[in-house]
Amino acid sequence: MELDPDDVFRDDEEDADNEFYREKEATKTLLVYLVDASPKMFSTSCPSGDQKDETHFQIAVSCISQSLKTQIINRSYDEVAICFFNTREKRNLQELNGVFIFNVAEREYLDRPTARLIKEFDCIEERFMKEIGSQNGIISGTRENSLYNALWVAQALLRKGSAKTADKRILLFTNEDDPFGNIKGATKIDMTRTTLQRAKDAQDLGISIELLPLSQPDEEFNVSLFFADLIGLEGDDLAQFLPLVGEKLVDMKDQLRKRMFTKRIVRKIAFSIANGLSIELNTYALIRPTIPGAITWLDSVSNCPLKAERSFICSDTGALVQEPLKRYQPYKNENIKISVEELSEIKRISTGQLRLLGFKPLSCLKDYHNLRPSTFIFPSDEEVFGSTCIFIALHRSMLRLERFAVAFYGSSSHPQLVALIAQFIFLNSVHDALAEPRWKDAMIEEMTHYQFPENSQKEIISHGGQVEPPGMHMIYLPYSEDIRHVEELYSDSNGAAPKATDDQIEKATALMKRIDLKDFSVCQFSNPALQRHYAVLQALALEEPDIPETIDETLPDEEGMAKPGVVSAVEEFKLSVYGDNYDEEKELVGNGKASEASKKRKAIADNAVKESANYDWDDLADNGKLKDLTVVELKYYLTAHSLPVAGKKEALISRILTHMGK
Repeated sequence: MELDPDDVFRDDEEDADNEFYREKEATKTLLVYLVDASPKMFSTSCPSGDQKDETHFQIAVSCISQSLKTQIINRSYDEVAICFFNTREKRNLQELNGVFIFNVAEREYLDRPTARLIKEFDCIEERFMKEIGSQNGIISGTRENSLYNALWVAQALLRKGSAKTADKRILLFTNEDDPFGNIKGATKIDMTRTTLQRAKDAQDLGISIELLPLSQPDEEFNVSLFFADLIGLEGDDLAQFLPLVGEKLVDMKDQLRKRMFTKRIVRKIAFSIANGLSIELNTYALIRPTIPGAITWLDSVSNCPLKAERSFICSDTGALVQEPLKRYQPYKNENIKISVEELSEIKRISTGQLRLLGFKPLSCLKDYHNLRPSTFIFPSDEEVFGSTCIFIALHRSMLRLERFAVAFYGSSSHPQLVALIAQFIFLNSVHDALAEPRWKDAMIEEMTHYQFPENSQKEIISHGGQVEPPGMHMIYLPYSEDIRHVEELYSDSNGAAPKATDDQIEKATALMKRIDLKDFSVCQFSNPALQRHYAVLQALALEEPDIPETIDETLPDEEGMAKPGVVSAVEEFKLSVYGDNYDEEKELVGNGKASEASKKRKAIADNAVKESANYDWDDLADNGKLKDLTVVELKYYLTAHSLPVAGKKEALISRILTHMGK
C-alpha cells in the first residue's frame, strides 16, 4: 500500500491552521425534510423546465433528491431525515397517525445520507400510493392533526446533538397555505393554537423551521394566513418573504440549494484592538478551492478503513523507540538537542488572535497585494458583550476616513499580515431593513451623514435592497520577502522596444468588442474536472447504467467564434500585426521550431483545402443536403476554413451554416 509520506508525517498543528485548503467547521447540520403528502400535492400540476407537467409532490421529491446527491459529496457528515405527513400509513417512533419516515435498512431515521437512500428515494413516486398512501390528516369533526404530529416527530428526531455543536433545521414543503381552513369554530382555534405552540417549543430548543411554499397555478401561496405565525415572520421579514413565494416554483431547486448551503462560521477569533480591549469576531470563507474528497484506504479483504500508524526504529540497534523523541539542530559543528515542548515554543509566534497594528489610507492598498481570497469577518456578542458596538464604531470611522486597518493574524506556523477593509453597503433608502437588525439604527444614521461619492447615490437607488452585508474583508498581505521585482525589458534584435501601431490597437479593439462576454460572472462556470469526477462517483454509487452527462462550461462558444463578423475581426487583427504574406508554419521553420506535429497539421490543412474544393457547399446548404455527407467530408470544409472540428454531426453542420451566414 502506498501512503503519501507528507500526509503520514505532516505536522497536525500546521494542518489545523491551514484555512485556505481546509474549512474547520464550527457546526454540522441535522436536517429534517418535512413533505406534505396530501391529495392536493398530487392533484396540482405545473409546467417544468422540459414543458412536461409535474405535480407539486414530484417537484418536492426531485428537489430533495438533487439536494441529497449534492450533500453526500459536499457535506457528507451532515445528517438528514425524510418525513412525509398527511399519509395513510404511519412509521415513526411515537406511533403518531399521518406521519411516515422514509428510510432504508441499516440506517437510523436521522443519519448521514447514503447511496442506497438516494437510490430508493428516486423511485418513491412509483410506489408511494401503494406502500405509503395519501390522505388529508386534518379532518373536520376529529382531533387528528397531522401537521402537529409531523412537527412533534421532527422535533424528536432532532433531539440528538447539542444546539451549540449542531445546526438543527426543518425544511417544510407544502402547497396548502391554510391547513385548518376547512375547520370551523373552537376546534380550529384550538388546533391552530396547539400547532403554533408545538412549533414555538421546537424553536425554543434551537430548531429553525423554514418554509418552501409551492404556489397554485392560479393563485399565490398566502403565507400570512397561517405559516407566517408558525415560522415567526412579521413586519419587514414578512414583507421580504412574500416576493420570494412566486419565485420558489420557478426554481425550487435553486431555492433549496441556497437554504441547504448557507455560509457557516469557519472559526471564532479575538480581535485585540488595544491593551485590555478585545472583541469577538466570526470568520466566513466566501471563496475556497473545491477539491475532490480525500481518499480512504480500505482493507482488500474486510473492506474496512485502514488506520495509518508510524513507528520509529533506532538506526544502531534496530529496536522500536518507546521514549518520546528528541530532535536536534546542527549549529557550529554541534547538535543542539530540542524537546518537542521546546520546539513548539520556538515555533509559537502568535496566539492566533487578530492584533491591530494601525490604520492607513485605502490608496496605499494595491490590487496585487492580495495573496489569496479574502476572509469575511463579522462581530459576535455571544462571548464578548459589546463586540458589535465597537465593531460598528470602527466600521463607520473607516468608511468616513477612507482608511483600512493593518493587523497581524496567524498561527504558530502561518503568521499573516492582513488588511481589514470596511465593506460598503448599498440600500434602496435608509429605511430599508438590513440583514442584521442590530445594524439597522447605527447604519441608518451612518448612511444619513456619510458623504457618498458622486456616482454611489445612483447605484444605491438603482439596486433593490441591500446588496451585501456590512462587515469587513480580511485581505492577506505579502511580506517583504514575498514581493518579486520583475524587470520589464522587451526588445528586438536592434535593442528597440516594440510598439503597437494605431491601426493594430484599433483592430484589437474591434476584436474585443466582437467577442465581448455579456453578463459575465465567475459563478457561471463549474469546474469541469470536478463535475466529471462527481458524475462518475454518482454513477458508481447509485449503480446507474450511464455516467450523467456533464457540460464543460469553460469551452469557447464555437458557434459564436465561427460567425463571419468574429472570423473577419480575427483575420483583420492578424493581418494588421503580421501582414499579408505571413505564414506561421514558415516562421516556425525559419526559427528552427517546426515540429513533426506542426508539419502534419499543415499537410492535413492543405489536403482539406484540396478536397473541399470538390464540393459545391452553397448548393448543399441551400438544398439541405449537408446531412447526407459523412463527418469526414464535413470536416474538410471546417478544416479548410480554420474552424473547430469537434462535436457531433449536427454540431458540425450548424457550424458550417453559421460560417456561411445561412
